[in-house]
Amino acid sequence: MRSGSSNFLMLLLKNFDVLAGPVISLVYPLYASVRAIESKSLSDDQQWLTYWVLHSLVTLFELTFSKILEWITIWSYARLIVTCWLVLPYFNGAAYVYEHYVRPFVVNPQTINIWYVPKKNDTFAKPYDILTAAEKYIAENGTQAFENLIHTADKSRGGSYHTIYDETY
Repeated sequence: MRSGSSNFLMLLLKNFDVLAGPVISLVYPLYASVRAIESKSLSDDQQWLTYWVLHSLVTLFELTFSKILEWITIWSYARLIVTCWLVLPYFNGAAYVYEHYVRPFVVNPQTINIWYVPKKNDTFAKPYDILTAAEKYIAENGTQAFENLIHTADKSRGGSYHTIYDETY
């Protein structure tokens, strides 16, 4: 027969994720966020703003797929581990995610185009890539219109671009 304290200890261990989850994912981040607001450092603001965005995304994911996640027995532990990585100052996971995934997308958006979805007319048709798009534009508007488009784009970037038709080439 087990004593009352060992039963209590077993109960705590079995429900560790339920007890530690809110402390790690809400209580400490709330405290750290308030401290970040009061400090003059931008790095802690970045850490905690990114954390709250990621926390919201994970929560939205959980709400959307709750019926599926009920069947994954280790989900609560996996979430706790990821949350610890995002929250704990030793790892600064939220700042890492911001620096390596969010910032390149926001600062340099032309490198990642998530909105481009090629039209698929036929399974056996030629793939719709940049060359196909250029050929289609030239067919519809002519070569001179295409060169003007390139010159306009080049001027907006501040570089120099010459074609074989330019006199200065």
